[in-house]
This record gives sequence, C-alpha cells and structure tokens, in this order.
Amino acid sequence: MADIIEQRVYEILRPYVGAYDLADRPVILSPEMDFDSDLSIDELEAEDLMEQYFNELHVERGNFNIKTYFPDTPISWNPFKKTEPVPVPLFTIGMLIESARAGRWLYE
Repeated sequence: MADIIEQRVYEILRPYVGAYDLADRPVILSPEMDFDSDLSIDELEAEDLMEQYFNELHVERGNFNIKTYFPDTPISWNPFKKTEPVPVPLFTIGMLIESARAGRWLYE
C-alpha cells in the first residue's frame, strides 16, 4: 500500500503522464519508471513538473539541476561525423518519492 507522500507524487505526475496509453489502457505508475524512457516526459515538461514538485511538497532543491537528467546534446554540422551518445543517469519516480520523504533532493 502506497503511503501519503507516494500518492502525492503520483498526483503531481498524473497530468504530465496522462491517464491512458495509446491502447486506451490505464497508465500504472511505479517507482521504477524513468521519466524519459518509460514516461516520455521531455525536458520542458520535467522542468515544470519538478518546479511544482518542489513547491507543493516543500522539498529543498539542494543541487538539483534538470540538465543532469536532460543534458544538451552536441550538434555536428558534418553529416558524416557520428556523435557520441551522452551518458544520462536514471531519473525515476522513486527518486522523487525518496526525496519527498527526506524533505530534500537526495541525488547528484
């Protein structure tokens, strides 16, 4: 059974994720879900969501930076040059839940 903090995090996330997927099935959120790969939340949505998260749950930002999880990708004007993928750490619902319980952002 999810506690009150976990439920509040899900309530904040729901407008950004939607209630149903393309097959008209309800989207079931879990702490393991990643913002980018599982939820398809882009940088601007994540920025708005995190602003709401910090304000509504009174979580201290600490050293949170959206660019850690959504870094700028290098652009090459040479179509024959392959760009190296930028390593990006996971950004999961569980991170929001644990940080809300602690009252501060726990991750680098």
